[in-house]
Amino acid sequence: VVSTQSTEAVVSTQSTGVYDITDEDSFVKVKNWVRELRKMLGDNIELCIAGNKIDLEKDRKVDKATALQYSQSVGAKHYDTSAKLDKGVSDMMLDLTKRMLAVAASEKPASNGRSGGRPRPPVVIVDDEPAATQRSGGCC
Repeated sequence: VVSTQSTEAVVSTQSTGVYDITDEDSFVKVKNWVRELRKMLGDNIELCIAGNKIDLEKDRKVDKATALQYSQSVGAKHYDTSAKLDKGVSDMMLDLTKRMLAVAASEKPASNGRSGGRPRPPVVIVDDEPAATQRSGGCC
């Protein structure tokens, strides 16, 4: 899951959640991430959800219709991607950029140079995967 906070130069916040289509647990994690993100930022965010590993379609565990329906329900745009085959990633990033620019163009800057009138809360990224432990005295 990737999340970025806007800076003074960028007036729209965006986040992209990526799940593995062959792993239902990764889709549940994206749902939890969206819920936490909405708590922190409300609706003032451009969301993308990407179902990755479409090159492994035969091993799909996350139903495509379910993922599309969920994405629509949270106001996110859904993308099918394969990082391995470089499919869909560029399209997703280009579309997200266009969406952010459209939001930026439609918002009026506040007196502090940012869009909207309220400051945005800081974003904290939490990695829920345990860190690999490294053994001392060796390379592995």
